[in-house]
Amino acid sequence: MITQRPKGTQDWYGSAMYKRTVIEELARKLCRAYNIKEIITPVFEHTVLFQRGVGETTDVVQKEMYTFEDKGNRSITLKPEGTAGAVRAYLENGLFAESQPTKLFYITPVFRYENPQSGRLRQHHQFGVEFFGAASPLAEVEVISLLTELFARLGLRGVSLQINSIGCADCRKEYNQALLSYLEDFKGGLCPTCIERMAKNPLRVIDCKVPACKEIIKDAPRTIDYLDEACLNHFEELKSLLDKMGIQYEVNADIVRGLDYYTRTVFEFVNSEGFTICGGGRYDGLVKEIDGKQDIPAVGFGLGLERIINELDSEGVQLPSEPAVELYVGILGEDARALAYEIVKKLRHAGINVETDYMGRSVKAQMKYADKIGARNTVIIGADELAKGTARIKNMETGDEQEVSLGSITGYFIPA
Repeated sequence: MITQRPKGTQDWYGSAMYKRTVIEELARKLCRAYNIKEIITPVFEHTVLFQRGVGETTDVVQKEMYTFEDKGNRSITLKPEGTAGAVRAYLENGLFAESQPTKLFYITPVFRYENPQSGRLRQHHQFGVEFFGAASPLAEVEVISLLTELFARLGLRGVSLQINSIGCADCRKEYNQALLSYLEDFKGGLCPTCIERMAKNPLRVIDCKVPACKEIIKDAPRTIDYLDEACLNHFEELKSLLDKMGIQYEVNADIVRGLDYYTRTVFEFVNSEGFTICGGGRYDGLVKEIDGKQDIPAVGFGLGLERIINELDSEGVQLPSEPAVELYVGILGEDARALAYEIVKKLRHAGINVETDYMGRSVKAQMKYADKIGARNTVIIGADELAKGTARIKNMETGDEQEVSLGSITGYFIPA
């Protein structure tokens, strides 16, 4: 057990770690272009934050949270998603008092106790954006635009946008009545959880993953048919803006998202098999639900990094190669170590990727290692080189060699 990672977790190294780094760097670069500031919130929060924010009738709260009592007998939960913690930070730190909108992003681990599957582990990682203060559909357009650009820059071709509207609290009342009326005829076939949800939050039945329930709800009423005038106008304006910007989408009335805080717009980016890569939407009531005072509109999304990596692999997308080792400095004999490492240090200080020998290998073994790590150039420094004051730099691709003075090795690789 001591050398085995817990079920549903992953060690990050090698090519997977490089892909994750590329995605994170691109996400940060795009957020800078969109003037979205980074935020880091605690890995754990008070349990009540998620119960109230995510919703007590959701699968996340009912089945999937890692909850425990700390030594002060406080109920603590590892964050199962990023939005609730961001809202708490927005309120606690008085960000609402600053000029709005407030646009935040995070890259964070999240924790859900569920059966591990492709792209979803018990500890996985999310890139998320939260956009506070704007009621306009332009807020949805902004986060959707960012995601569209992210996927395009990564080279993903098989990811498409689906949108829906689940309305506001007012039009949801009429919808809930219609949904309950429909479900009453099939109550005997619903799972116990959905029967409980019928009384507390009927919309959550639509999101049930139990096969028998999915069969029942496939013909159930959909929220998009019960929108009031304001919600319908909002949705129509969103579609118009997306059309004018050339962002392709499909209206999918089955999307309701699995968290209670969503209102009006919900969206998902799915792959060619219909598997959700990213999800988000508007949550105009969440700030007030948590604070009890501030009525502030908001939009956001959560993107699973593991799912993006899986999609890149599935589509066969090749990311830019990891930067190569520009020079391998071989060392022959103890007398050469200090000078060799001085050269290594100077080149690294100039930002050049350099590697050297730490293992006391033979020259042959060092050259084999240099080839294995893909070094573009090599140089050996030993007693002969120290005596002559020169060394030969070898281009590993062409085999060409050039003799240079030991003092000019750094200048050979540092641009003038």
